[in-house]
This record gives sequence, C-alpha cells and structure tokens, in this order.
Amino acid sequence: MQQRARSAEDKTRRSEDLLKAAEALALDLGGVRHVTLTAVTERAGLHRTGVRRYFASKEELLLELAERGWQQWRDAIRSETDGRAGLGPAQTAAVVSETLVALPVFCDLLTHVTLHLEGDVDIERARRYKTNAFAAHDEIADALDRASTMTLEQIGNLLAVAITLAAGFWQVSHPTPTLAALYEQEPQWGHVALDFAPRLNRSLRAFAIGFTETTPPGDAT
Repeated sequence: MQQRARSAEDKTRRSEDLLKAAEALALDLGGVRHVTLTAVTERAGLHRTGVRRYFASKEELLLELAERGWQQWRDAIRSETDGRAGLGPAQTAAVVSETLVALPVFCDLLTHVTLHLEGDVDIERARRYKTNAFAAHDEIADALDRASTMTLEQIGNLLAVAITLAAGFWQVSHPTPTLAALYEQEPQWGHVALDFAPRLNRSLRAFAIGFTETTPPGDAT
C-alpha cells in the first residue's frame, strides 16, 4: 500500500512538472502553438517517451492546462470580488478583464480549445473538461453576481464576450514571426498587435455598459 501511494504521488508530481513545463514553454516561445511534447519532456527532465505515461497526446496535455486555467480564473475572480459589493458595469468589466490579462496562456488556450483540443481527445476526457469548465464558469458568474450591480444574465453575456475577445485579441497581439516581420515593414498594420490589455479593457467596459443600458424588448414603452 505504501509503495502504491508513493507511485501515485510520483505520478501526480510528474504530471505537475509536465504541465508547468508546457506553460513555461508557451510563455517563452510566444504561444502554445510552438509547444512540442519533446520540448515539454526535456524541460520537465523526463525521457522523451515518458510523457505518454501521463498524457495520451499533446492535445490532452494542453486541454488539462486549459482546464486548470478555468480554475485559476475562477480563483482570481473570487479573490478580486471577495468582500466587495455594488460594483458598477465598468468596475465589473475591469475585474473580468484584468484577471484574464493575468492569465496569458489561458487566453491563448481559449482559441485552441475551441478549434481542436477538445475535439481531438477521447469523449470521456472531453466530458471532464466541459464539466469542470462549465462549473468554473458558473462559479465565476456567481461571484460577480454577488459583487456587482449587473444582473446574472448581464454577467453571463459579459463573460461570453470576454472569453471570445480574450481569445481573439490574444492571437492578434502575439503574431507569428512572419507577421511580426511584416508589421515591422508595414507599421500601419502592426499597431493592433501592441495593445492586448488596453483593447480588452476598453471593449469589455463598452459591452458591460451597453448590456445594462439596453432595454429588453418586452420592457419597451
């Protein structure tokens, strides 16, 4: 029993090492699209074939990282809203935006999850991701609902926009080497790649205010 417990602890520790290595590489290389299993195992100090003992594929490894990103975002939202009340739309948007900006790899992964990660793993792994991501989303919405003057429906709309914009803006603001070289030659195109955080902040603020000022069709007089 003790041997099995030690083995389980070793497996957990090595899985954590692989996830930390993947996140570090994504930050160092400018995005998860540059991450390879070989580089991850080397960074984690494992044999290049060792990763298969813990994750069936690169997609499964990155999906695990995305799932943890949801948990980190939830925890950040809870921390930012703890003990606060009466946050207006602009303040609520700022909390959402600033906590997302602090999780760059998660913002990057939001694009890749939708495009292929959750579709390139087996159905039970996809189910686990969806279950935990939706649970974290609902906990984020509840935390904001307690702290904000916005309604739960308005917060849900804001979160939907935030996820979409964070994913898209992150990709634009972290161009490939080819595009980076092109923007140096054509700076009038490259300005969009320079302001991820300010652009996300401005956009979410506008959406949050708009959601609260829009009169539902049934309420029109």
